[in-house]
Amino acid sequence: MSASELEHMLSEPSPEARKVIGGMDGDIVVLGAGGKMGPTLAMMLQKAAGGATVYAVSRFTDKAAARRLETAGVRIVEADLLDRSCHAALPNAANVYYLVGMKFGASGNQPLTWAMNSYLPGMMAERYSDSRMVVLSTGNVYPYVDVATRVGEDTSVGPVGEYAQSCLGRERICEFFSRSNGTPMTLVRLNYANEPRYGILVDLTLKIMHDEAIDLTVPAVNLIWQRDANDYIARSITLAQSPPAVINLTGPETVMVRDAAIEIGRLLGREPRFAGAAGAKCLLSDASCCFAKFGAPGTSLQEMIPMIVSWVGAGKAVLNKPTKYEVSDGRF
Repeated sequence: MSASELEHMLSEPSPEARKVIGGMDGDIVVLGAGGKMGPTLAMMLQKAAGGATVYAVSRFTDKAAARRLETAGVRIVEADLLDRSCHAALPNAANVYYLVGMKFGASGNQPLTWAMNSYLPGMMAERYSDSRMVVLSTGNVYPYVDVATRVGEDTSVGPVGEYAQSCLGRERICEFFSRSNGTPMTLVRLNYANEPRYGILVDLTLKIMHDEAIDLTVPAVNLIWQRDANDYIARSITLAQSPPAVINLTGPETVMVRDAAIEIGRLLGREPRFAGAAGAKCLLSDASCCFAKFGAPGTSLQEMIPMIVSWVGAGKAVLNKPTKYEVSDGRF
């Protein structure tokens, strides 16, 4: 499978998503469309948008991603959203998907992390106050729990570290502007999307291939296939309200890191190595509300693992952005 074929698969909307997206009034803007999920979400929206225009807004440091989006029919808008001078020229749209965020390097550049994750969302909420917005957040806003616990949307937040705190800042700022301006919003708390070029399963596969020990400090995780995540994000605009709706987005299982590594090792014909004893605390979200509203994910963990191992094991390109899922002190 080529990279273009992979993105075609990851961007294929379900019949339900086609109905939702095709039935929306007005154009669509994806802010932060140049990241890990933005390109395939924008492509999915374009496939289902009917006559609406889909705009992808990003700095697009990856010019190849911009070209692939243009080929898919998405309108490219290059912009540094922290620069206020570009805001007036941003395309107007009735429907906005906000994917901007900073995680990697957050511990080395806290001011930029807060600007990206807390300050910028407020500026965009003001710019698109007359639109419906889906704002991508993270399960990191929740406290760490033991492996037998999964937290629902009604759990009190307890972010650990400045990255997670800045993400809660994003939610609070968006809630403020939603309430002040009556802007309908959905806050989507995601953890963790996976595809053959990025995600926890890619991290584990690379470690096993390179004979690196796998850290069990965080013994369990949640996973979801990126196509399913895109599909849920696209449809979550139907939940938008003021004050914002909140929904968890992840897979149905609690995945033990050791078990996933052993299965990956079996497929690679390699024995994984582990570092230390399993820790006691994890970030685990309960997405049953999402499944009740939109149905179960289409891709199971048992289907994800072979697809990812096949891609990575063949030496195909990955994004080289480790998830740092094993971090338990919030320092990303």
